[in-house]
Parts: sequence; structure tokens; C-alpha cells
Amino acid sequence: MPWVFVAIWSTGFVVARLAMPHVPPLSFLTWRYALSVLAFALWVRLARVAWPRGAAQWAHLGASGVLMHAGYLGGVWAAVRAGAPAGTVALIVGLQPLLTALWESQRGRQAVAPMQWLGLLLGLAGLVLVVWPKMGAGEVTGHNLGLALLALVCITAGTLYQKLFVQPVDVRTGNAVQLAAALLLSWPFALLEAAPMVWHVDVLLALAWSVLGLSLGGSSLLMLLIQRGAATHVTSLLYLVPPCTALLAWLMFDERLGLLALAGMGLCAVGVVLVRRGDVR
Repeated sequence: MPWVFVAIWSTGFVVARLAMPHVPPLSFLTWRYALSVLAFALWVRLARVAWPRGAAQWAHLGASGVLMHAGYLGGVWAAVRAGAPAGTVALIVGLQPLLTALWESQRGRQAVAPMQWLGLLLGLAGLVLVVWPKMGAGEVTGHNLGLALLALVCITAGTLYQKLFVQPVDVRTGNAVQLAAALLLSWPFALLEAAPMVWHVDVLLALAWSVLGLSLGGSSLLMLLIQRGAATHVTSLLYLVPPCTALLAWLMFDERLGLLALAGMGLCAVGVVLVRRGDVR
């Protein structure tokens, strides 16, 4: 299941790259959330699954949905729309394991060991090696970098929040509630976007895969993994996403990674391994 999740999750960044020339990000995501909610609701109806009980559970699902869908996806898609390469955005968001480990340690669950601090610093250095040349080339700007960092903070906070406050629920009903909350937040902002939504074939393909593959498949797997494992262990899987995304972006859009970028990805990978060896829970 983890490897299937990584394969599916990696496609999210190239799907954004595919659709963004034709549609503003929040308008696309609003359609994705709405269709995903309908799909999950139909699935729940056919399977006769019970909905979550209690206002607190609905509120926690809604809060985690706003972070993990509206905040995270909104940041990723807006960053790609603003010109950031899909592989670079994937790498920035892929630093989530480091951020999660640092947060959990600072909360007193376990002190950050010297080896873990080394891992954190290597991860940061690796990110600089990847991003710096692209900033010089104008591909990464303060604007799209800020959006990617917003996505990183939101997916990290959402994962930790869900692990701490959301009780185990059926992934179909849980995702339906989370996506509905993301829809309610994103819709008003989508109405303010000036660019029109062009129903290009790339947009239709991206929307179909976003609903069927990413929402019904990827989001369901992520919820299952969070319910079954420690937050740091689950988020460490996300660092396997950038290499997969970089390969897909190269095959589909000829996005190339130079030697510095490859070295940076290697440093980030080593950093994650060092942090994971501390077994922060």
C-alpha cells in the first residue's frame, strides 16, 4: 500500500503542470472538490457506510480537510500556476518529514539528537542547492516559493492535526467531510479569480485523474496510513515523491534537473534518513 500511495501521489504535481496553462488554480480545485465529494457520497451510499458521529469529529475532519486539501493543494497548484517547476514544488513539499520530526521533537516527545540536527541541516542545504539555480534562472521567485512553502506548512500541520485529533473513521466518509470543508473555503476565492476556465482536453484529463486517482485513491490511502502509523513514519513516505515527480516531469514536460539539483535531492534524502534513524514518534 505505501508504494501504491507514493506512485499515485507523485502524479499530483504533473497533473497540476498539465492543467495550469488553461485554468486558474482555485477554480480547478473547486471543481475537483465538488466532484470528489459527489463521488465519495455515491460510494458511501452504495457501500452503506456510517457517517462520523459527533459534532467534534466533524469539526476535526473539517479542520484537517481545510489544511490538507484547501491549504496544501491550493499552495501547490498556485505555485505551479505562478511558474514553479513541478519537480521543484514536489521537493519543497517533500521536506515535510523533516518539519514533522522537528515539530514532534519540540513538543517534548523526544529531544532532537545531534544526528537528527545534522539531517535537518542537510535537508535544508539540499533544498537550497535545488532552488538557488532556478531562482537565478527566474523559474523560482519569491512569490511561487512562498506558495510552495505555504503548501508544505499546511500538509504538515494537517497530517499532525489529523493524527492527534481525528478518531479512526471510514476513509470514504472521512474524505467526503474533509473535501466538503475544502470546497466551502475554496469556492468563494475561486469566484474572485480573474482568468477564465478553459475546458481544454488537458483540463478534462487532469480533472478526471484528480478525482478518481488522487482524491478517491491517494487521499484514501493517506488517511489509512495516518490512522495505522506514527505521523513521522507516514510523512517519511512523502520524500519518495520528489524523485518520482522529477522523472514524470522530465518525461512529460522536459523539466530537467542539473547536477546541483541532483546533488541537492541526494542531500535531502540523506537528511531524511538521518532524521528517521532517531525514530521520532
